Amino acid sequence: MRLHFVELAVLFAGLVCGRPSPSGRHLDMDRLTTALTRGAPILGKYVQSPSLTSNWMATLPDERKLVELSIPGTHDAATWNYSQARQDELSDYASSSLNLAKYYRCQEKSMFDMLDGGVRFFDWRIAYNPGNETIGFHHGAAVLDPNATFQDVLYGFYHWLDQHPTETVLISINHEGSTGTPDDAAYYKQIYDTLNSSPSTEYWVQANGTIGTLGESRGKLVFLQRFSWDKLPASDDKRFGINLPGDAWTDNGRDIEIIYNDELDQKAFIEDFYEMDLASGSSTDAFVSEKFNATSTHLQKASSEALDQLWITFASGYADYSNTDHPITPKVMALGDDTAWGMNQRLLLWLFAHRGRLGVVVLDFFGAVPGLAESIIALNYGI
Repeated sequence: MRLHFVELAVLFAGLVCGRPSPSGRHLDMDRLTTALTRGAPILGKYVQSPSLTSNWMATLPDERKLVELSIPGTHDAATWNYSQARQDELSDYASSSLNLAKYYRCQEKSMFDMLDGGVRFFDWRIAYNPGNETIGFHHGAAVLDPNATFQDVLYGFYHWLDQHPTETVLISINHEGSTGTPDDAAYYKQIYDTLNSSPSTEYWVQANGTIGTLGESRGKLVFLQRFSWDKLPASDDKRFGINLPGDAWTDNGRDIEIIYNDELDQKAFIEDFYEMDLASGSSTDAFVSEKFNATSTHLQKASSEALDQLWITFASGYADYSNTDHPITPKVMALGDDTAWGMNQRLLLWLFAHRGRLGVVVLDFFGAVPGLAESIIALNYGI
C-alpha cells in the first residue's frame, strides 16, 4: 500500500514540472550532438522520459535544504555498460592484472535511466583516457570507455537538466588512482578549466564550502570534491563545491566524519565500509549481513543525529576475488543469490518500517529491486 502513495507523490511531481529552463542557458547543439554520441557508452541513450520519478523534486518547497532530503544515489555509476563482452572488446586497453568484468560492474541501467529513475547523487571515478590527454571514466584498472570524455558526460547532464529544471543532482568526483595514468597538474587544470568556463558556470552551484537549499540548486549540479587542487597555481582561486578529500575520507570507514566548512561547522558523515574482513569462502549471508549491519546503523544515525548536516551512506560492498567457486561479486552483494537476500532487498524491507531523513543512500545495481528508490524518495513526502 505504501508504494501506491509513493507513485501518487512522484506522479504529482511530474505533472507540475513545467518550469522553464533557467534563462540565459543555451547549449551548442553541434557540441551536444557530439557529446551524446561519443558519450553514449557512459551516458546511455537520451530519451525524453515520462517516468514518474524523473521530476520528483518538483513539489518540494524551494526553502527545503538539500541536507534534509533522502536521496537515491549510485556507486560507480559509469560501470553500467561494462559487460564481459565489453571488456573483451577493450582488451587493447586492459591491464594484465585485470579481473573479470563482473568484479568491476556495479550497475545495469544507464546514467540517463538513473536520472529518470530518481537518482540524484552520482559517484564518478575519472582519470586520463589511455594514450591521450582527454579525461574519461574508470573503475580501478578497468577502462570503461577509451573515447567518451568527462566533458561529454557533463554536457549530457546539462541537457537533461534543461529538460528537468526542477531537479538538482549531486556529483561526487574522485580521481581513480589505480589506472596507471598520471594525476599531474595538467589533469587538474583541465578539470578546473572545464568547471570554470561556459557553459559549466551556468550548470553548477557556485557556492563554495556549503550546501544550500533546493531553490538555490534547481536545474544545477552540486560538486562533491574527493580530490585536492594542491597541484594548481594559487592564482586559480575560483573554486566551489564541498571538499571531501581522500586523506580525510578514511578507507573502508564505517563512520567517517569530515569537516568541510570550519567557519559554519558543516560536516559530512559517511559510511563507506566496502571490504568485509571475513574468511574467504564465507557464505553470501555472512558477507551481506556484515555490510547491512554497518549500513543500517549509519542510516539510523542519519535519521536521528545531526539533522542539519550531510549524510552519505554507501550500500555497496566488496567482491571476494579469491573464492572462485563462490565469488561475492558486487551483484551478489547487492542482489543476493539462491542462498540469501542481497543488500537491496534487505534495505527495501528496512525502509518499510522506517520514517525520517536518510541523506544520500548510494546503491549498486540501482533499479533491480522495484520500489527501493521510490521508498527512499517517499521519505521526502512523509510517506
